[in-house]
Amino acid sequence: MTTKRKIIGRLVPCRLQQVPKEIFSFERTLEELYLDANQIEELPKQLFNCQALRKLSMPDNDLSNLPTTIASLVNLRELDISKNGIQEFPDNIKCCKCLSVVEASVNPIAKLPDGFTQLLNLTQLFLNDAFLEYLPYPALRLWVLGSIHRLSQLERLDLGSNEFTELPEVLEQIHNLKELWMDNNSLQKIPGCIGKLRQLRYLDLAKNRIESLDTDISGCECLEDLLLSSNMLQHLPDTIGMLKKLTTLKVDDNQLTSLPNTIGSLSLLEEFDCSCNELESLPPTIGYLPNLRTFSADENFLIELPREIGNCKNVTVMSLRSNKLEFLPDEIGQMTKLRVLNLSDNRISPFTFTKLKDLAALWLSDNQSKALIPLQTEAHPETKQRVLTNYMFPQQPRHDEDYQSDSDSFNPTLWEEQRQQRMTVAFEFEEKKEEEDNSGKVEINLKRYPTPYPEDLKNMVKSVQNMVGKNQLPLSTGTNSSGTNMEPRKQEQYEPPWPMPPKEVTDRVTPHTQKPTHTTTLSLSHTHTQIQKQMIILYIVLFG
Repeated sequence: MTTKRKIIGRLVPCRLQQVPKEIFSFERTLEELYLDANQIEELPKQLFNCQALRKLSMPDNDLSNLPTTIASLVNLRELDISKNGIQEFPDNIKCCKCLSVVEASVNPIAKLPDGFTQLLNLTQLFLNDAFLEYLPYPALRLWVLGSIHRLSQLERLDLGSNEFTELPEVLEQIHNLKELWMDNNSLQKIPGCIGKLRQLRYLDLAKNRIESLDTDISGCECLEDLLLSSNMLQHLPDTIGMLKKLTTLKVDDNQLTSLPNTIGSLSLLEEFDCSCNELESLPPTIGYLPNLRTFSADENFLIELPREIGNCKNVTVMSLRSNKLEFLPDEIGQMTKLRVLNLSDNRISPFTFTKLKDLAALWLSDNQSKALIPLQTEAHPETKQRVLTNYMFPQQPRHDEDYQSDSDSFNPTLWEEQRQQRMTVAFEFEEKKEEEDNSGKVEINLKRYPTPYPEDLKNMVKSVQNMVGKNQLPLSTGTNSSGTNMEPRKQEQYEPPWPMPPKEVTDRVTPHTQKPTHTTTLSLSHTHTQIQKQMIILYIVLFG
């Protein structure tokens, strides 16, 4: 009995320039081959003899085309050729009948052949970032509009980051389509045909120029995620409330001035983001969202919150940054699961609710150092009601002029004036003053002595003491050896350059008629200059 062995080849880390020949020894059993992130420019013919190959992954290489021999991979199910330089598919790719996933993103695809639409088992097709600005747009558009309806099993279609100006109406014929990406295009409106995609669960229309959403959007009854961020929407249709299975709704960065009351019908909604709009109020029906967990309404013009918002008891994160809120309703205290609350850049006074025991982060300022600032319980001076407050209440509105960039606040003229007024230190050398007056240029000869270690200091002191001892003169008398009188030698007074304690050194001269008195004197004759230099160096080392 023989067992079938599954062979998987993974050659990722090495930056190959060609497919290694060693893998062809497994051509009968090889089922998966990964050649990601290499520098392969061409696929060898031997590769297409691997009849058992089910998955071929070659993203981020240097391929410019697919050879026609790819038709021999009759068992191929997944093909990943993203991030290459492929401009077209061979028409005989239709022979890969089992192909279900094609990842061809980030390629300069000029056209898709008619044979591509005969891949009836294709369920996932990724064609985002196809650089359509450099390609003949009508060719791809004709294929999308005319032939894509044959792909009845297609479930995921990614046409994001292209230049589509309208949603292809032929999409309505793909009845099994469940996920559609059309983000980062140039769409201006969503036609009513979108409502015929009744199996659609995920729809990404972010980063377009959509000004209105057709009321037939309600036909997408299975829709769970609707992304409309970064568009030009001014209102939402009332029929949006009929999307009963919707769990994520993002309409941030638009021009909405109000929200429809029917939004309260989205009973399964878990994440709702309406930040960066022009909302002045929220509908009271927002309190009918029992499953809401994350709510964000930053950068609007909200003055107050509806009291019904307290009914959203499952909310854990709520962000209301940069609005005009002056107070919060007491009902917020009923949101017992709230853990993160962002109220920075508002005008809020002390709270009157005290039941948020699970709160882990309370943001009251953009430059807040801690996530949760302690609150104190106090009695309101007017109503005598128990409130929570701290030093950051009441909030002050932020003014844009208070936030200037470094380039705006820098004044080069003022900086130069301040620089000239700064304290400077000047050194004046008297011995060079005349040269400075004559030539205007001072030459300074400085000699740097290395800092001695303690042992070197001791040796220097001993050497100076020895030199001083050797230069002490013997006893001097008033008469010489011949008996003649001798004039007393006048001592030259030496003044050291550093402060010294007063010490009297006197020369006693006795007349020749009296008994000579022995007196000890310290002679500072021709060696005093050398001693002076040594002492100066020692003084600088010790005190300088």
